[in-house]
Amino acid sequence: MAEYNIEKQHAKGKLHAIERINALCDKDSFMEIYEGARHQCTNFGMEKKEIPYDGVITGFGTINGRKVAVYAQDFTVQGGSLGKVHGQKIAELIEKAIEVKCPVIGVNDSGGARIQEGVDALCGYGDIFYQNVRASGVIPQISIVAGPCAGGAVYSPGLTDFIFTIDQISHMYITGPKVVKQVMFLDISDEDLGGASIHSQKSGVAHYRCNTENECYEKVRKLLDYIPHYFGDKEPFVSKTTTKKGLFGDKTECNFKFDENKIKEIETVLPEESHKGYDIRSVINCVVDTDSFFEVMAEFAQNAVTGFAKIEGKTVGIVANNPGFLGGILNCDASDKIARHVRFCDCYNIPLLNFVDVPGFVPGPQEEQKGIIRHGAKVLYAYSEASVPKVTVITRKAYGGAYIAMCSKHLGADFVYAWPKAEIAVMGAEGATGILFAKEMKDPANAALVKQKKAEYKATFMTPTIAAQRDYISAVINPSETRARVVKSFEILEGKTSRDTVSRKHGNIPL
Repeated sequence: MAEYNIEKQHAKGKLHAIERINALCDKDSFMEIYEGARHQCTNFGMEKKEIPYDGVITGFGTINGRKVAVYAQDFTVQGGSLGKVHGQKIAELIEKAIEVKCPVIGVNDSGGARIQEGVDALCGYGDIFYQNVRASGVIPQISIVAGPCAGGAVYSPGLTDFIFTIDQISHMYITGPKVVKQVMFLDISDEDLGGASIHSQKSGVAHYRCNTENECYEKVRKLLDYIPHYFGDKEPFVSKTTTKKGLFGDKTECNFKFDENKIKEIETVLPEESHKGYDIRSVINCVVDTDSFFEVMAEFAQNAVTGFAKIEGKTVGIVANNPGFLGGILNCDASDKIARHVRFCDCYNIPLLNFVDVPGFVPGPQEEQKGIIRHGAKVLYAYSEASVPKVTVITRKAYGGAYIAMCSKHLGADFVYAWPKAEIAVMGAEGATGILFAKEMKDPANAALVKQKKAEYKATFMTPTIAAQRDYISAVINPSETRARVVKSFEILEGKTSRDTVSRKHGNIPL
């Protein structure tokens, strides 16, 4: 049994690697492997250095009763630096996790490559990256950044499905503050360069930001209750039941709960004025099981909302525009956020529930120069490629190319529902009349005519009627019917098989 320098880590305000593993895993479930591994480096006096378990603890345990693979770098041992054997241990753990079909969770806390080992250390990183890619879409990969993670080391978390960060503890960057100062003559702190808030709010690298380490490990455990543990895992899509013994025999009850008051509450969510914003989470929480919505990337690109939820106890992926932030418009960051989430859900056969209230793609030179065409195309690609059950609810606006992009029937949605106030059109009435009656608008005397035409356009084109007549939406429903429709739709779509696809190696998503 290894001896751990726990107090040295506590002095930095952090948990030790073994404490982190124990906080993640069920009590007494962790079994360490490769504990006896040691480096073979003889450069710079390394042959005299004893580095227990080569600075990383690896093994298997259970979370919520289900097996997981876990590794945690130990910063108290040679700064958690990665050498060849250290890298081999992690790579072999991921490879074994693929074979035994279980998620892999990595706790990153390392000073980076072990300089004394030179190119052998780089070899260790390469082995990990290769296994990260092999595991993608086969088993979920979760990265916890619980200390420094710099240089090439950041690309392993970058290749995984979910990255968790912790305030004042997580630091991720390609080049650290010292190099930035040397090259760019810029003084910047670890926190401002690559802290938890930077990657949760600005870069979009992190999926979750936590206040404390223990909160982080609880969130990881919660996430694993929503997602499949391997490709083909059916457990998240089965309603859990509890059997209670009583005087008059056993009684089986479903564990999911839904507040029937939400059926009335959803009718009051939309503002009377169509230009006013509202929080789309109010709609989501009126449709999914009570308190089941578990948001992903909550602080990044808040004009889009992504996450997981339960509907009658079964996991679904949620994608929604959020009119309460930037009007719900699609920009580069929101497009990336949506496309990534859709592709993760499709990887693991998680059905998609989409809520649409989008006025279009953002206009202007800033987003055009940033590449809104390329980023927006990712959404189109992700939805078109996804073969999972896809249900879309249009709550209000669905304009132009953004209407098509947000899982319309044209991109393969199985069922599309629209609320009575839905506005499905090329653009809003203001913009449309501005183009159609540009000449008339030049003369102030035509103000009444223009106002009349605007009202006509709104009544004729900005309703779900035409889309329903063209068979583009499955039904116009009242908001109070939404949950019942969604439940029934997913019941019908259960066991859906993929459509025939053309023969190819793989597509070329516009990255």
